[in-house]
Amino acid sequence: MPSIPLFPLNTVLFPDGHLPLQVFEVRYLDLVKKCIARSEEFGVVALASGSEVQRPEQHEELTEIGTMARIVDWTSPLSGLLQLTCVGTQRFRIHSASQLKHGLWMGEVEMLEPDREIPVPSEQKDVADALGAVIRSLQKRQLPSTQMPLLPPYKLDDSGWVANRWCELLRMPPSRKQLLMAQPNPVLRLELVQDVLCESGLLE
Repeated sequence: MPSIPLFPLNTVLFPDGHLPLQVFEVRYLDLVKKCIARSEEFGVVALASGSEVQRPEQHEELTEIGTMARIVDWTSPLSGLLQLTCVGTQRFRIHSASQLKHGLWMGEVEMLEPDREIPVPSEQKDVADALGAVIRSLQKRQLPSTQMPLLPPYKLDDSGWVANRWCELLRMPPSRKQLLMAQPNPVLRLELVQDVLCESGLLE
């Protein structure tokens, strides 16, 4: 069972998701520099409790399932600051986790199977069509790629991809996003997203 470095955040990273990060804590600067030098990934996991920035009086509690992150771009505008652009890759389940002396979390993890590519069912085609409209609207604004919340390729015919992108865009508590990310059935995840869109008045 592989042991990987973990980066706890107050957000949920989905496979193929876009994650900008500003890194300034020593425990993460060392981690990120090693990942860049070795072309390695690190694990992003949502916090069940605690803060992203380490404080002596707090205890960080991690959720069980996270997503590996690959660094695709980085800059260092100031000494002691790294700005990263990351992409989510593979989900994993944490079997045990512990903190090193300098605060970095390490986890013994099991890599989870990626979503099967399943065409969007006809009952959820309105969900994919609405996402396509959002993408076209963003493209018309000619935003730089670094500011686009969704990264190509746009797989509007794939149930898991469509569900994941909506999970990122919708305003939901992190706990609800975490449950959706952990859902192993991409079609069921898409159905649950459809329910949220209807509740929000974004679909008829």
